[in-house]
Amino acid sequence: MTDHPTNGGAKPRTKTRAEERAEAIPTPSRLELAQRIEELERELGETQARAEEHLYNWQRSAADFSNYKRRTDDERSQLGQFSNAILIGKLLAVLDDFDRALESVPAEAHDPWIEGVKLVERKLRGVLESEGVSPIEAVGQSFDPNLHEAVAHEETTEHPDNEVIGEVQRGYRLHDRVIRPSLVRVANNPKEH
Repeated sequence: MTDHPTNGGAKPRTKTRAEERAEAIPTPSRLELAQRIEELERELGETQARAEEHLYNWQRSAADFSNYKRRTDDERSQLGQFSNAILIGKLLAVLDDFDRALESVPAEAHDPWIEGVKLVERKLRGVLESEGVSPIEAVGQSFDPNLHEAVAHEETTEHPDNEVIGEVQRGYRLHDRVIRPSLVRVANNPKEH
């Protein structure tokens, strides 16, 4: 036998540095790769579960914040609407005095001073209405404890039971809230008992 190289007499090729490094990297077996894939899939599942939980918590926090913001906006709006309620309550007493004074004026009186008082009363009523104040209709209505305060029960057969037959003092609402209930006389029909 001769010592001839099998590659036709050429010198054996030397490996490049990259090839040497590539061969130095340990290659895992198929079993090791399968185990690593299972481990990564388990970690991925756990991470996805945590991500879903974080997303749910974030969505819940966003909804809670949205509800909080809506509630505070509503409260701020109501506070603005009803901040003048105390002053308006005091002005209603003045309006009541105007009503009593104008009720006692004779129908045939045409004094300019009386006309001036009527004008001031209409102006005050207009200012209160522009602020959201409206009177509560009571006479002829069924008694409602949310709107009316009964000061007397009168026995009568001319009106149905629990009908408001007279108003002692007018009640008022500020927007949709009762700021002063109507003081009323209520029918008590003995035939309906």
